[in-house]
Amino acid sequence: MSLFAPLDRLIVHPPDPERVGWLRNWTYAHRGLHGPGVPENSLAGFALAADRGLGIECDIQRSRDGCAMLVHDWELERLTGVTGPLAAHSAEELAQIAFLDSEHKLARLDDLLPIVGGKVPILIEIKSRRRYDVKHSCRAVAKALESYSGPHAVMSFDPRVSVWFANHSPQTVRGLVIREDDAGMTQKAWQRHMALWAAKPEFVAYHVAALPSPMVSSLRARGIPVLTWTVDTPATRANGLAHADALIAEGEGLA
Repeated sequence: MSLFAPLDRLIVHPPDPERVGWLRNWTYAHRGLHGPGVPENSLAGFALAADRGLGIECDIQRSRDGCAMLVHDWELERLTGVTGPLAAHSAEELAQIAFLDSEHKLARLDDLLPIVGGKVPILIEIKSRRRYDVKHSCRAVAKALESYSGPHAVMSFDPRVSVWFANHSPQTVRGLVIREDDAGMTQKAWQRHMALWAAKPEFVAYHVAALPSPMVSSLRARGIPVLTWTVDTPATRANGLAHADALIAEGEGLA
C-alpha cells in the first residue's frame, strides 16, 4: 500500500461515481484542437474538437468588467501582440482583439457554450495566482454556466476554486490541478496534501511528467478520477494511458 494512502483517506473522500464517471470516458483537447491558423482557446479550435468527438479543455481569465474570457495568459502579448494585462480591458474591448496571424478573435465562455451544446464535455480551468481574488472569476464562470446542462467541470491549481464551487455552485463537478516540478506550488508531498485537504476535489488533473505517482495511485484506487496533462508526444501518451484515467492532450498526444 502507498505511504500516501492513510493521509489521503483523511483528506479526500471518494466522490459519487454517477456524478464523476463521465470524466474517464473522454480524451480532452488541450485549449481546443489548435494548430496552424487555429489559435489555442479560440472558438474555431473548440468547434473542431467537438466535431472530432473530443472533450474540450479551456482556460479562463477575467476581464476588467468581470467576464470569463477564454484566454490562458495574464498578459496579451504572446497571443495577440497587444501589450499589457488582459484584466485592463473590458470583455467588449477584448472581443475586438484578434489572435496573432489570425482572423479569430478572443471570446467569452458564454460564446463557447452554445457552440458545444452538450455534444462533448468541457473542462474549465480557472487561472489564479498569489494575492488574486479568484472568487470573482468563479462567480463569472458560474454565471455563464447557470443555464448550461451539458457535462462540464471546473478545475484550478488554486484550491479556493474547488471550495467556492462546493459552497456556491455544488452542482458543478470540481477538480484540483497538481504539478510537482519547480514551476508549481506543490513541489513537496506536504504541499500536495495541503492542497488536497483544502480543495477536497472530486477529481484531479495531474502533470503527466510526474507520473507514475504514489499519490495518484492511491487516489485512483479509491475511485477518484485522475486526468493528466499536457499529453503531446507518443511517450507522454503512453505514460498517461498507463497511469491515469483520461488524457488532456494536443498535437501528437491525440494520435
